Amino acid sequence: MAMAPSLTPVPSVLLIGSEAVPFAKTGGLADVLGVLPIALAQLGWSATIVLPRYRGITAGRLVEQFPVTIGAFTREVGFYEAVLAEGATAVFIDCPDLFDREALYGVGGADYSDSPRRFALLVRAALEFSARQESRPSVVHAHDWQAGLAPVYLRTLYASHPVIGGTPSVFTIHNMSYQGLCEPDWLPRLDLPWDLFAMEQLEYFGRISLLKGGINDADILTTVSRQYAREIQTPEFGCGFDGILRRRSADLVGILNGIDTTEWNPADDRFVPAAYTADDVAGKAEAKRKLLASSGLRATRQTMSRPLIGMISRMVEQKGFDLLQLLGDELASFDATWVVLGTGEPQYQELWTRLASQHPDRIAARIGFDEGLAHLIEAGADLFLMPSRFEPCGLNQMYSLRYGTVPVVHGVGGLLDTVHDFDPGDPESTGFVFLEYTPAALVAALERALSVFRDRQRWRALQTAGMRQDNSWHRSAREYVTIYERAIRAR
Repeated sequence: MAMAPSLTPVPSVLLIGSEAVPFAKTGGLADVLGVLPIALAQLGWSATIVLPRYRGITAGRLVEQFPVTIGAFTREVGFYEAVLAEGATAVFIDCPDLFDREALYGVGGADYSDSPRRFALLVRAALEFSARQESRPSVVHAHDWQAGLAPVYLRTLYASHPVIGGTPSVFTIHNMSYQGLCEPDWLPRLDLPWDLFAMEQLEYFGRISLLKGGINDADILTTVSRQYAREIQTPEFGCGFDGILRRRSADLVGILNGIDTTEWNPADDRFVPAAYTADDVAGKAEAKRKLLASSGLRATRQTMSRPLIGMISRMVEQKGFDLLQLLGDELASFDATWVVLGTGEPQYQELWTRLASQHPDRIAARIGFDEGLAHLIEAGADLFLMPSRFEPCGLNQMYSLRYGTVPVVHGVGGLLDTVHDFDPGDPESTGFVFLEYTPAALVAALERALSVFRDRQRWRALQTAGMRQDNSWHRSAREYVTIYERAIRAR
């Protein structure tokens, strides 16, 4: 009698993070976790993303409820499940005492004082929920310091667990600047032994770092671009963790983030007046006309022929606004029009509002955020400026490439990985890169870009090369699958 064929179980990943679009967002982490599970599902993986059920999140239905304990803190926790796509699910951890608050991470520029407990509970609840399912995850993928305890717990508290013991973990660093620092007396309150208060474990200059825990205990580390993976192993960009990362360099992989090519698509964008593609960019002119008009700038023959420089950014030093402040009124002397959208530190907001009021025919600035205007800037601008001091990955330069808007960027992190500096003999050129972080280098890059703009044939080649570049999540997800498989084999 023939035996029935055995069924190969679907590989599965449990992703743990603190925010994801469209549910909660403060930065690029949310963009990643909003799209990655769906992209993984399209590759045949079962993907579950676990998030806090913050105030205002109403998605999902209650599927389970049980007590979760962290040290002496015990609460009845609800688990709300929502389908994102076939094979991709979101699970929201409902613990009002910890997550039903005014903001995601803190108020007044300071994190909530019980942040270690909040995100330890997120991790523990995710692992406990996973352990109650029909089969354990093939791999746990934790993101940034808020989920840094996932690899730690898997190595300690859950090492001999009958279901999830031995599950491999991957830890992704999205930004080294945020390290999850807290006082060492949190260790017992997080059910962690005191022997973890050691230099080779969680100890960091007399405190403990949840980020360091993830770095030390995960089977494989990733970060969000190949260049950033190299940079964080240096004192300049490592934020004090460069030595630890050099020690683990064989396990550190840079995987460039992708973009949502459905949401960001010039051929089908509800915010753009005329569709266009790499083969026919005529619609960009209509977007430029609408962008000028909606920004209070006259759409004349002169302004339509003059290059338009766009910026969408947090107005902070990390994004290069200290360089722009040093240039000041010199920015208005370029033969270009500027449209700037963003919010941030008062000194940089005041810089752009002043420049806009003093040069109303050349500069428009919108303080705040407007999704429709962001899409219109990407479509209607000729150039997009990103002078970031450091940029782990960056998304706006990839949106710009997709929309035929040529980026001018500082050569760091994901900016260097995605923008190929202009060379007249290189058909792969997609933008302009400056390497020194100085006002003079920024000015030189802009002047190069404005010069090439006058050569319509070369400019068109730059646009086409950028629009044909694959920065989709499908590419990134395939790389993550390779990493998951490597972690599984290692265990």
